[in-house]
Amino acid sequence: MRALVLTAPNELRLEDRPMPVPQSGEILVRVRACGICGSDVHGLDGRTQRRIPPLIMGHEAAGEIASHGLVDWPAGTPVTFDSTAWCGRCWHCRRGEVNLCDRREVVGVSCADYRRHGAFAEYVCVPVRTLHALPQRLDFVHGALAEPVSVALHAVNRAGHITPETTAVVVGTGLIGLLVVQVLRARGCGRIVAVDLDAGRLAQAARFGATATMDARQPDVADRVRGLTAGRGADTTFEVVGATATITTAIACTRKGGEVVLVGNLAPQVTLPLQSVVTRELRLHGSCASAGEYPASLDLIASGRINVDELISARPPLEEGADWFRRLQAGEAGLMKVVLCP
Repeated sequence: MRALVLTAPNELRLEDRPMPVPQSGEILVRVRACGICGSDVHGLDGRTQRRIPPLIMGHEAAGEIASHGLVDWPAGTPVTFDSTAWCGRCWHCRRGEVNLCDRREVVGVSCADYRRHGAFAEYVCVPVRTLHALPQRLDFVHGALAEPVSVALHAVNRAGHITPETTAVVVGTGLIGLLVVQVLRARGCGRIVAVDLDAGRLAQAARFGATATMDARQPDVADRVRGLTAGRGADTTFEVVGATATITTAIACTRKGGEVVLVGNLAPQVTLPLQSVVTRELRLHGSCASAGEYPASLDLIASGRINVDELISARPPLEEGADWFRRLQAGEAGLMKVVLCP
């Protein structure tokens, strides 16, 4: 089969690879679409230590069952799958916290603990327990976006009850941030404030439901949020970058007794304004991947309540993958989600 292989740091090659063979509890999927995630781009140079070559990356995927002999999943069934390969037996899995599985692996990730090849290839093997059938009205490219939608939905689920009286701030309007805005809108959040450096992304956030947008370079962002909330601040803030400056902004925007959901994971360590968190009794929630949100994510996309089409910049063939990675790594203006189609 053809596969786009990370052969060395910053080096991607289209290679012929042996067909993967399903192990016990796994199934073979013919890949029809696989999105390039920001974590794939950040992992190219090896600094994250989560993409150790040689590796076939790719975890935002959809395709069709290629194996035979399973009654529940006949060949040709259109599917997507959870990017987390979870064991189903450990303490966390039994509690439904599959994203925290003690034996957790991630499709398309290679680190010191494990290597699991991904879906930038014509075929991939995944655990049967992670499969989800695509709704009839959903194509493969849109189905592949169920993974990032599930990440945004999980982040909103980590927050408290969202109501028409809730004020939420979203710091960072990249792909996941824009999806968080849309999930908040779908949940009936009364006021959604988007904060970013990029005017184009802020305009997108407004189209997707943000009731106010703010340039992160302005020194009075937190003051302006308080001005919208009778001096209090946001009930819930979502930080979707993962850097000291944006986490500081998120905390400053949040009211006393409020909560901050930390979604971004750009830097392994940040500086935290501890005194502000302690004296104002803020609740900090980490949010990692997803845990059971795939069915709801597929429904949100298929029903049109989440617009993923506007986020897709290109749908090139797998053969052009290396070039599109370079363009994303260079930060080409206007590029958001690139979905490779083997």
